[in-house]
Amino acid sequence: MERADLHDKDTVFTRTGDFADRDAFTAAGWCAMERSLEVVGTRSAMMLVREAFYGGRRFDDLVRRTGLAETVASKRLRQLVADGLMERRPYRVPGARTRHEYVLTERGRSLFPLFVALMNWGSATDGGRGGVELAHAGCGEALLPAVRCAAGHDVGIEETEARLVTSRPAADEPSR
Repeated sequence: MERADLHDKDTVFTRTGDFADRDAFTAAGWCAMERSLEVVGTRSAMMLVREAFYGGRRFDDLVRRTGLAETVASKRLRQLVADGLMERRPYRVPGARTRHEYVLTERGRSLFPLFVALMNWGSATDGGRGGVELAHAGCGEALLPAVRCAAGHDVGIEETEARLVTSRPAADEPSR
């Protein structure tokens, strides 16, 4: 198997197989990171997702807690619903018109590891200002993001290989 091992202090991943020749292809249009950022790659999207994780549901609360303009929040919520991250549900307070609240779907909840990683990264780079800390309800310790392979091994950046895949394996098949 062809490998692109530079073995210097600046190397991040080892590229293998067809990915070893970085100039032989472009990632534009098929990169999973690119597709993800198309959905949640804006500040407004992540602020709305944050508030949903914190329990916010109603439009007025989401706007107030994020500080977003109503037009921006409305547009972004429509997109989050269209992308399957949130569900729009009607509710009605007695004596008032029917309104809508927004709740995370299972797809939206799957962003939890990313949410934890971004919270920890932000806390580590904020100069000690404090803020919300996510903790395990069972023991009280802070949550930490972790990277593991499908076999359950903790994996560091120096142990990571990047390879091209043409399709995803079925859930019960190995990833090679």
